[in-house]
Amino acid sequence: MARHQVAIKRIYETPEKDDGTRVLVERLWPRGFTKERAHIDLWLKEIAPSNDLRHWFNHEPAKFDEFRHRYEEELKTPEGQATLKRLNDMALQGPLTLVYSAHDSEHNNAVVLRDLLNH
Repeated sequence: MARHQVAIKRIYETPEKDDGTRVLVERLWPRGFTKERAHIDLWLKEIAPSNDLRHWFNHEPAKFDEFRHRYEEELKTPEGQATLKRLNDMALQGPLTLVYSAHDSEHNNAVVLRDLLNH
């Protein structure tokens, strides 16, 4: 994939103009947010980890390395690859921010996606 910079941002952080295209990468819509308040351009719930993986991980930092491995395996499906390509193509058009709702800014699916897209 081409080189570019993809950012990540918690949905609770204030949207900025330089966020560019804001894509929500969660399977569930964040509680307490209207579509207007979230300032989301696109919701790609199909790129989020499976419910089984999400429940297994349970946002436990000690499980993150294994979570990353399992999530990357999930993304190897044709649908996962097509959605990653879509995100990559969007990033080539301009700034792209992957929006997530997890409290932990270092151990979540947006981190994995950003790393895959920025490598």
